[in-house]
Amino acid sequence: MSASGRRRRGALNSGFTMDETVAEYIRRTVLKIPRHEIMEMLTMWEFLSKTQLQTINVHQIKEKISQEVVELCEENSASIKQAAILDMIYNHTYRNKKVWTVYQMTKAAGEETDSFNLADFKYKFKRSLRSALKNVTINFREYEDNAIWIRIAWGTQYTKPNQYKATYVVYHSQTPYVFISSLRSSLPLLCQALVHASSYHDIHEMELRSRCIDSLKDIVFKRYSQTFQTYHPRPLQERNVAPEKVDPRIIQENKREKERIQRVNQEVFGEGLQPKIEFAQYKLETMFKGEPEMDILTEKEPFRCVVKFSSPHLLEALKSLAPAGMADAPLSPLLTCIPQKARNYFKIKERKGILSASCLGP
Repeated sequence: MSASGRRRRGALNSGFTMDETVAEYIRRTVLKIPRHEIMEMLTMWEFLSKTQLQTINVHQIKEKISQEVVELCEENSASIKQAAILDMIYNHTYRNKKVWTVYQMTKAAGEETDSFNLADFKYKFKRSLRSALKNVTINFREYEDNAIWIRIAWGTQYTKPNQYKATYVVYHSQTPYVFISSLRSSLPLLCQALVHASSYHDIHEMELRSRCIDSLKDIVFKRYSQTFQTYHPRPLQERNVAPEKVDPRIIQENKREKERIQRVNQEVFGEGLQPKIEFAQYKLETMFKGEPEMDILTEKEPFRCVVKFSSPHLLEALKSLAPAGMADAPLSPLLTCIPQKARNYFKIKERKGILSASCLGP
């Protein structure tokens, strides 16, 4: 008997027919989970009983595993709420698959921070969004470090929410910081709901983005290591080169230069592993310095270009440049200030004859 046939038979026995969109969403979510983690995530889900979980054969092809899970979910009368929670568990586990943007909320001048109440926050957040948009699915899940994960599936006034393009929000209740996955059209509504629910006055984008949300947290919460005083340069191993072929003064000079590079690099980057950022973007806007009589690019309009540095671990890559002899030490502050300034989008302008960096946005 086919999976759909078994589902119809189960529906007749239980009197409940699970919505086809819910069934399909659960099936696709299970297919995304690596085989060796399926049982672990289903257990974390806490929707299926231990007895039901024991009936799942995880050694068969994943398509059949997903069909068995859907049948069990129909027995339990699963709704989109339960399907969304399973999706949240998956996305929390694989949170680095999304691009996260950091936002910071602010209070009005002289306004004090109110004590946080989770139930009140949820109520105000839902009321704010649903007063502006009827067709929207909202789910909450609490995690460590006072992190509240919010999943929003957006619809329109005439269409149901698209569960496959849900937005994720991570809000730390004891801080003004919010981390939002890619979102465009409904961003104003989301920001309005966040400000209202958390009793802040305003919210703005920090121009800080990355796939590694944990590193973004390390940056804005100042949890990365950058202690300079504990550094003590260690003697470098000299190469096995015959003394008569190399001037000892050159060897000593090279050794001192390498120690200087290590010391300067340590002062700039600190001792620990750098936060994981995949890119940094710089927009250059400056006047071309040409000879007036040559009449080449002498218009008053500034010269503009965009430079983007990319790497699986950009800050660690920058940290390795000087010791590898690929750049002078210290590196430009434009490259090393990312953690301190908590941003990786910059605009470089010309002010009074010098170039200076400023953050894009407000």
